[in-house]
Amino acid sequence: MQIDARGITCPKPVIMTLQALKELLAGEALEVLVDDETARGNLTRLASEKGCALTVTEAGDHTVMTLVPEGAVEVASAEEEAAAICDLSATVPSVFAFGSSSMGQGDPELGHILVKGLIYALSQQDQVPSCCLFFNDGARLTCEGSDTVEDVRTLEERGCRILTCGTCLDFHHLRDSLAVGGVTNLYEIAQILSAQPGVVTV
Repeated sequence: MQIDARGITCPKPVIMTLQALKELLAGEALEVLVDDETARGNLTRLASEKGCALTVTEAGDHTVMTLVPEGAVEVASAEEEAAAICDLSATVPSVFAFGSSSMGQGDPELGHILVKGLIYALSQQDQVPSCCLFFNDGARLTCEGSDTVEDVRTLEERGCRILTCGTCLDFHHLRDSLAVGGVTNLYEIAQILSAQPGVVTV
């Protein structure tokens, strides 16, 4: 089996590798193609923690990391294990709460341009927020058809936790259209907002 993780930043390559390791047959090898030094280091640590034999081969502009598990690999939650393995120092402990698909009061079209620009700006900073919450009409921002999905996905790939309110997805009939991140509920949203000193509501 082979995974192409070139051009993708951690923790995504580690998540992809953990998910693939669960599906390997006995004696089967997993090849992971990476072109990021951080991902290479994190995958080396993953191989050690999961008891996998590791071979690293340089192939021009990328590296081929071949993992061969000794036996079945147990993974309870790929996202949680990846967070423990990866160095997510690129995140800053803050939460952005998007309760609308536009930003500010006034013209809706301008508001959407602003919120799209804000999400893009967040995804390009040296440090990204540790979590982004999407609820009420803001749930649309993480769903298929939204022009913000790719920038939200960039945030997730850089270590930002992306969560969308399940009640809101159901209300707008969008649960099957969720394109990035996970589904949450008001209990978890309350926990996140209560535990986080830095919260920005958009």
